[in-house]
Amino acid sequence: MKILALDTATNACSVALRFNGELKARLFEEMPRGQSEALVPMVLDCLEQGGTTFEELDALAVTIGPGAFTGLRIGLSTARALALAAKLPLIGVTSLEAVAHGISEDERKDHNILVVLDAKRSDVYCQIFDNQLSPTSEPQTFLPEELPGLTGDGPLLLVGDYAPRLGNIFPEAVLSQANGLPDAAIVAQLAEQKGLPKEVIQIDPLYIRPPDAKLPKNGGRLRP
Repeated sequence: MKILALDTATNACSVALRFNGELKARLFEEMPRGQSEALVPMVLDCLEQGGTTFEELDALAVTIGPGAFTGLRIGLSTARALALAAKLPLIGVTSLEAVAHGISEDERKDHNILVVLDAKRSDVYCQIFDNQLSPTSEPQTFLPEELPGLTGDGPLLLVGDYAPRLGNIFPEAVLSQANGLPDAAIVAQLAEQKGLPKEVIQIDPLYIRPPDAKLPKNGGRLRP
């Protein structure tokens, strides 16, 4: 299977091309903003590096969140447009599972895994996985000081862009050396494992909490 994967859900922009279990091309750049300008050129560069075209792909994959509202919209709208134009199925992968699957087998041995992503407010996005990377909780949002009530007992491995800030809350936990941001290379790998959908599926963003911006009570009408 030939998959092109995209990610703009957090503070990075990445694109990867995977053919039948082998990573053919990968572009990754950390950026808190500017993904809308960077993403399409990175897609074209990745296809060129992989020596392929949209017509030769079997599917597209994209992170669906949780993450930054603007970043999610950029990634999903681009992926939907490309999938529609090339008549390709679209596979969604959460940003939390993408980060978890970036951990090496040796590092996660005998540990439960807490993935913690910065939600840009007082809370964080989080999810627990076992040492085989099976989720043992749903994607959730918590205040950092509430996280110990989620993790339970046993050795704990922390990963994610917020994880380095949790040393005081989890003094005995191990901080993973894996990338704390989603990577399109992992997104492509997970999409390959999921396989091609048997029917067209609407891929929607995973929003755990409402956006900060809200419509005014008068519906945005100008005052008389």
